[in-house]
Amino acid sequence: MWLTWAGKAPPENAFLETRNSELFSLRIAINLFFQLIHDNRLIYNACWEDPRLDRQLLQLDGDSDMVVITSAGCNVLDYLLDGPRSIWAVDMNYRQNALLELKLAFLAERDFGELFAFFGRGQSPAYRQTYAALRERLSKAAQAFWDRHISYFNGKGLRRSFYWRGAAGDFAWTLRRVLLGNGRTAALVQGLLNAPSLAEQQDYYRRLEGIIFSRPITWFLRQPATMALIGVPRAQLRLLDRQYPGRLDGFVRDKLRQVMTALPIRDNYFWRVYLTGSYTPECCPNYLKPENFDRLRAAVGRVRSHTGTLTEFLQRHAGIYSHFVLLDHQDWLAWHQPQALAAEWRAIFAHSRPGTKILMRSAGFDLNFVPAAVKARLKFFPELTEPLHQQDRVGTYGSLHLAEVL
Repeated sequence: MWLTWAGKAPPENAFLETRNSELFSLRIAINLFFQLIHDNRLIYNACWEDPRLDRQLLQLDGDSDMVVITSAGCNVLDYLLDGPRSIWAVDMNYRQNALLELKLAFLAERDFGELFAFFGRGQSPAYRQTYAALRERLSKAAQAFWDRHISYFNGKGLRRSFYWRGAAGDFAWTLRRVLLGNGRTAALVQGLLNAPSLAEQQDYYRRLEGIIFSRPITWFLRQPATMALIGVPRAQLRLLDRQYPGRLDGFVRDKLRQVMTALPIRDNYFWRVYLTGSYTPECCPNYLKPENFDRLRAAVGRVRSHTGTLTEFLQRHAGIYSHFVLLDHQDWLAWHQPQALAAEWRAIFAHSRPGTKILMRSAGFDLNFVPAAVKARLKFFPELTEPLHQQDRVGTYGSLHLAEVL
């Protein structure tokens, strides 16, 4: 390290400066890795926001015009069951919109059994033939993506499920391999998922918790590169490390214990699909339930997608919207691009009316990611969101926020 000093003793502060430089370089590398993943891959193969909570807060009806971050499209279809007039699904990653397009094409053109094979079981022996019959319904961008990746549904190899594909699928598959590496652990996980009562569920999780938070898995979860796979940027990791007493480790442990011991696992399709690679008919998102198929088929024309930032979308699509579902992307903007965050809020207000509802999530536990000038134009409802947040079946966020435009 000190060879550049040509044999002389380094200046007194040289080690500190070098260490700071190394840490800065590491942060840059982590951020670049996160950007590389998000710019080049499908990230989310399933939504990890609980739409049961969203629909209670949003109160959608036939006069609702929504703008929603696409993610994997599952929740767009859940909201559609409440009969909104329109939903615009917006995402910077065209691959996420391609996934939503494929789901919409199934709903419009195929039968329920084929839909459930692809997105319930995550595989179909007729995947190529089925895709060929749907291809012309997709946009050019979606066609280009699925032409290369429709084999995600082939059911072959070690990753035999669509839900073990993409960046989040890498995380799920790796965690499953580590966690279910022996028969005893696999039996405990299966017992947990099939537990008929909360008491039995709690007993199974008590026996599993020490395994889940063993040294190898804890190390795996601590890595920023691991978190990047499931869409958690460094800014959100920093929020947790600063705000939560047990830092990231403690947050994950406490949230998972809440989900696994205080809420019935029998309808927690979020964790089931990542642990097993598939849903069941009894434990799946609402768009995969047969009783909802005809209603969704009749409404697919109300959903459209746009690839780009939310600000770009609003600049190109005039109109007033009654609902915005922003997920947690403002955490990242607040840390990395505050000017872009300010521009986004200007665009939101320009396309809102008094009473427009805005739903947000955060890795943190407060509203510090919302600029003060923006808060002054919003009314928040912690009396609604805080109790509901305790019923969240996912457990990956620090807080949930509902606002209305004043």
